[in-house]
Order: sequence, then C-alpha cells, then structure tokens
Amino acid sequence: MMDMSLKNKKLPKWFDGFHYSKGEEVTNPFSGESYYLNRTELSMYDFIKGAEHIFGVHQATQPNTELDPQILIDFEKSLDWFRKNNAKAYMVLLD
Repeated sequence: MMDMSLKNKKLPKWFDGFHYSKGEEVTNPFSGESYYLNRTELSMYDFIKGAEHIFGVHQATQPNTELDPQILIDFEKSLDWFRKNNAKAYMVLLD
C-alpha cells in the first residue's frame, strides 16, 4: 500500500492529476531521447501531455470556442514546475 504522505511529495497543492506510485523511463517521440522520471515528475509529465491532448482535441472538434482558461493556467504552472524541478528532463522531453 502506498504511503499517502509520500504520494504528494513535491507536487504543488494546485495539482489535481493522477499520482503515480513509481517512476519510469519516458521517450520523446520526436527525438527518440529518453529520460527516467521519478513518480512525482512522471505525474506532472502525464498532466502536461494530457493537457496537450485536450488542446488538440478541442481545436479539432470545437475550433471556434474558447477553452476553459483554468486548464491553460494549470498547463503553464505545470511547465514552470517541471522546468524548476528537473530542467534536464524538461529539455529532453518537453522543449
């Protein structure tokens, strides 16, 4: 069973995404470069990639409507968090 005190370690209070219990290696589909992310970083990475997916689906299905501004705010905060907490992984996977 996962220790709940460790589950939120380092994740900001505003984060409402999935909390992974372990890390894993992630590969940038464009460059082919890989980087190991701990469980906290992987949780934030998944949130970022999920937001990017939502942006694409929204643009494809509802191009003339506005997206909820909170997701844009949270997306920017998640990128800032990732840059601050693991700049090297950010450069490999998200830049």
